[in-house]
Amino acid sequence: MTERDRNTEAPGLARLAGLIADETRAACLLALLDGRAWTAGELARHAGVAASTLSEHLGKLVAGGLLAEERQGRHRYVRLADDRVAQLVEDLAAQVAPEAAARRPRTLRASSAGSAMARGRTCYDHLAGRLGIAVTDALTGRGLLRQDTGFALTDAGLGWFDTAGIALRPTGRRPLARACLDWTERRPHLAGVAGAALCQHALDAGWCLRIGSERAVKVTPEGERALSELLGIDAESLR
Repeated sequence: MTERDRNTEAPGLARLAGLIADETRAACLLALLDGRAWTAGELARHAGVAASTLSEHLGKLVAGGLLAEERQGRHRYVRLADDRVAQLVEDLAAQVAPEAAARRPRTLRASSAGSAMARGRTCYDHLAGRLGIAVTDALTGRGLLRQDTGFALTDAGLGWFDTAGIALRPTGRRPLARACLDWTERRPHLAGVAGAALCQHALDAGWCLRIGSERAVKVTPEGERALSELLGIDAESLR
């Protein structure tokens, strides 16, 4: 990169950093990592601010290209603009997570919620936490996923997804498989097209259920059986 390129990109990078460098906007971005669309009112309650204040923040995030807006009747919904924004938020969150994890929860409810998130959660549109790591390790151990030179599905891995009835539909520039650093486990889990397809299948097939109001998911008995049969994952490691 030439000095001219750096001078051209610097203002844009500064604007992007400024958008994220606000606690209320950061809280919104983190909440939207669940991959769903939220109303402005839901995000206002989550962030603990007035609806009018939240509306101003959302306007900045939409104008900055970090959020996409949808309207249905009088309701305004927002979601992360795309998977690249999700990856940016995930990567930044992973850098600060160790400091946050070191602080002990103040209430039993907070402790329970934290334990559920660490056990299993969605990370935008793929599985994370101990569940995500267990799936990633099982795919790797069976020769379905390679991690030696970055994440990549093997031919056997492609066949496994096909046999399991999980369709892989690459779109745009999104990689088929990508490593995403897990902020609780401090190890990479599977993201990308394959990670998203596996997560969606797990939810649609009833292998996992969303619990609580955040991103936590719980593996069902049916899911335990399926993951044991398909990947040899011990059910006890998922509880």
